This record gives sequence, structure tokens and C-alpha cells, in this order.
Amino acid sequence: MLKANYFLKHPLATALLCLLTLTSQAETPDTPVDVDKSKWFHQTFLPNGDSWYNNEQQHYTDRPINASTSGGYLEITAQKEEFTDQDVTKQFTSARLNSKFAFTYGRVEVRAQVPEGHGTWPAIWMLPKDIKEMGAYFDLQGYGEVSWPDSGEIDILEHWGRNQNYAQSAIHTRSSFGNTINLGGQPVPTMSSKFHTYSLDWDEEKLTFSVDGEEHYTYSPPVKNSETWPFDRDYYLLLNFAIEKDIDPSFKRGTFFIDYVRVYDQSGKLAWSDEFNSR
Repeated sequence: MLKANYFLKHPLATALLCLLTLTSQAETPDTPVDVDKSKWFHQTFLPNGDSWYNNEQQHYTDRPINASTSGGYLEITAQKEEFTDQDVTKQFTSARLNSKFAFTYGRVEVRAQVPEGHGTWPAIWMLPKDIKEMGAYFDLQGYGEVSWPDSGEIDILEHWGRNQNYAQSAIHTRSSFGNTINLGGQPVPTMSSKFHTYSLDWDEEKLTFSVDGEEHYTYSPPVKNSETWPFDRDYYLLLNFAIEKDIDPSFKRGTFFIDYVRVYDQSGKLAWSDEFNSR
């Protein structure tokens, strides 16, 4: 009878064993990996005591199961699961990312495919670097000075599953007292089945929003002051997938796919981006 280690001593067997070991250790192209922490911050702190604003039902987590990159995409996934954090138990989890890059004026392009389902609420939006919001990246760095809505807010895209295939953009300022009165949008029939490019062009005079190059809303108040135009300082990007209170009871899991995020300065030069290629 051959000894047990005879096979392992054979040169071809040794080579095969090494190949199998290396293959098992290598990361396959589609293996999910965490987001690039040099570019993104997971915002997880509950700012409203035991919840998020707007009756959102989820916990935002920093787990790869809720936000990861795979196959060249960022995947923000909301799912139904009992999850306890900060001594609060909720029935859904998701992710909310703050960019660690802030800028004034330029162009933002985000190519994305949104989830569907009544009660789902993915968004691409912006807040100022100096907003007071406990748990936000720049507030934790000591920049927080101005409260919402005096801070201003720029919503590049909001998609409500209860209004499927409608891309809405909006802005918030003190002049609207937090109400959503400055807004516009357009129907996009394939928002959940195809990727589309959602854009903002921002300069000293106006904010212009578009989908695939087709404009649907411009905000340019005739009088620009602290109440109507807080858009003259650095803003950062947010990507998140919220769950509304009236979520469809059959909802189990949905994913917000982002192909890339690109920020250009006013000269058209690429200033910051994430292509979400697995590292």
C-alpha cells in the first residue's frame, strides 16, 4: 500500500495543490467588498433620539451587507430584518453614505438604477459642509454651524416607490420653511430596469437638474440672500436608501445600484469621483 504522503510528494500534485490554494485565497471579480473608506463615511447615528427624520423605518449600518462594491457597482441594499443598534430595535436595515469630499459649484453626475416597491425611497442629494447634524461626517470633524433648513439642501434625485418611474429634484431653504415647494421632475419609464445619469449643474446663479441630459428643473431665485440662496459654499454628497412608514408588507430586500459618481469643477475638469471598481 502506498503511504498517505506519497501523492503529496509528487511534483504535479504539489503544483496542483498550490494552484488550488492560491485560487481559494484570491478575490474573485464579483466578491463584494466594503466601500472605499477614504472617500465615503457610513452615517449611522440616530439624529432624532430613536429614529431618523420623516418617519424612516430603517437603521443605517456600516455593514457590507448593506453597502458594498461588486462588479464595478456600489450596491446599497435595504432589507427586512430585526436589528438593534443604539438600544433601538428596528425591522429594516440599509445604508447612508456621506462623501468625504465637499465643493462649491460644478457638475455632479451619478449613473444609477433605483429599486422598486411601494415605500422604498432611494436618494442622491447634498448638504453643506457646515450643517449641524449629529453623526454626519463633517459635523464630526467640527464644521457644524448651521441648522436645517437655513443650511440648505439639494436633492438631485429622489425616487418614491409609491410614484414609480418618476425622477424628482428639489431644493430646501429657509424661504420655504422646510416645505418642498421648489421642485421639478420627469417620468423615466425604466428607472428600475436600466441605468440613467442623474445630473446637477451648479453655479453662482442657478441649480439645474437633468436626467440623461434632459433638463426638468432649474432653481434661480431673483433675489439671492441667506433665506433663498445658501448655495454659495461647500456641499458634500449623500447616497442612501430609506424605508418609508408605509412600506409594502411584502418587501424583503431591494438594492440601489450606482455605477459611478463624478464631480467636475466649473472648467469641466474632473475634481473627484468613485467608479466603484473592486479594490
